[in-house]
Amino acid sequence: MKICCIGAGYVGGPTMAMIALKSPDVRVTVVDINEDRIAAWNSGELPIYEPGLDEVVRECRGRNLFFSTDVDTGIREADMIFVSVNTPTKTYGIGAGQAADLRFVELCARRIAKAADGPKIVVEKSTLPVRTAESIKRILSANLNGHGFQVLSNPEFLAEGTAIRDLSEPDRVLIGGEDTDEGRRAVESLASIYANWVPRENIITTNLWSSELSKLTANAFLAQRISSINAISELCEATGADVDEVAYSIGRDKRIGPKFLKASVGFGGSCFQKDILNLVYLCRHFGLPQVADYWEQVVRMNDHQKKRFAEKVVKTLFNTVSGKKIAVFGFAFKKDTNDTRESAAIYVCRDLLQERAVLSIYDPKVSPEEIRRNFDQQDWSAGPADDGPGVTIADNPYEAAEGAHAVLILTEWDEFRELDYKRIRKGMHQPAFLFDGRNIMDLANLRKIGFEAFGIGKGAPALNLPSGAGSG
Repeated sequence: MKICCIGAGYVGGPTMAMIALKSPDVRVTVVDINEDRIAAWNSGELPIYEPGLDEVVRECRGRNLFFSTDVDTGIREADMIFVSVNTPTKTYGIGAGQAADLRFVELCARRIAKAADGPKIVVEKSTLPVRTAESIKRILSANLNGHGFQVLSNPEFLAEGTAIRDLSEPDRVLIGGEDTDEGRRAVESLASIYANWVPRENIITTNLWSSELSKLTANAFLAQRISSINAISELCEATGADVDEVAYSIGRDKRIGPKFLKASVGFGGSCFQKDILNLVYLCRHFGLPQVADYWEQVVRMNDHQKKRFAEKVVKTLFNTVSGKKIAVFGFAFKKDTNDTRESAAIYVCRDLLQERAVLSIYDPKVSPEEIRRNFDQQDWSAGPADDGPGVTIADNPYEAAEGAHAVLILTEWDEFRELDYKRIRKGMHQPAFLFDGRNIMDLANLRKIGFEAFGIGKGAPALNLPSGAGSG
């Protein structure tokens, strides 16, 4: 068996590395037109940070795992082709701001049709709208010159930061295919690869459309839980409740469970917002406005959480941050990854820059170039005061906090718990403020040190219930 994966990103690279590790008799080639990315995969410094990924790639690379820019050869030699390219939200035309931009998927289908010289199994690995496989099949049917093919859906359910563990011990592997003899054989070909390390009972097979929709639905449900607890966090701050205590209490209910009930400054990453907006667009397309409005509110709540965090910083710092240095700890959307896509930190920083704050940012894994790219790309650096730089990148958190008026913790990196906060406070303007956007710090201890410290959903001391609340 020879596999080709088109797309060497956060999904394609780790997934193919795990397949190569667990299936040494399968030759896996990852292809991409981005020469710099492929060069990084072939180097000692991989283009993405993921715990455990380096070890897997080093063991397999050159044995049965290869990275190449020769897309056509990879397609031609492969029995099975994974499509793992970006499907961003459209920024233009019909569906702008919600629909998935499928141009890269279509280009892949046409490239496969042009380069293929025999029967192929084409596997959707990218997160796609339901019934995208139909479009791929039409393109292949019109251009494959009689060569047989089957299109499968095999969505990924990875969490960045734990991707290697998720790949090694998945909750489930989902494969969708056609209910025909050829379709069932194609499904079995893919299932047999995963069966090298995944128990058969964890390999679920469905029709194509159920598989495609399951991915969007899974992300929508997870994001919904985060927005739900974040909505409660605002009520906690108004009433004196503690959101962590509320989350722990309701999480003990077996019907609810404890996962994805951690209040924060907001969710980010490449999937949640994009997939929910795609779901919203699909619902509107099929004439389901009430369903669309329901899911859109999840995204609105997330946007609100980020904005109110920035507003709280401004209000607490005496209603102005103009010219004030703010230390930002963390820029990745979550710990154990260098991915910044849709990171809450970007939007909080943008709002503070528009208030003419001066930001000093530190992240242990996100490069200065990547941090600056986020600002340059969106032209969000127009907000700083004219008399000084809006953004500087610090080499360590102590440098970032020196001379700052406030520290913002925006990524839950473990190292932030271990810092010498007495030293940090000593180098700051007084009173020294700390805003924990991830609820990882001991606020009581920080206050003993002398910080004015705030968390998400940590209620004010005074209890101000509405009239009649709590009466028997």
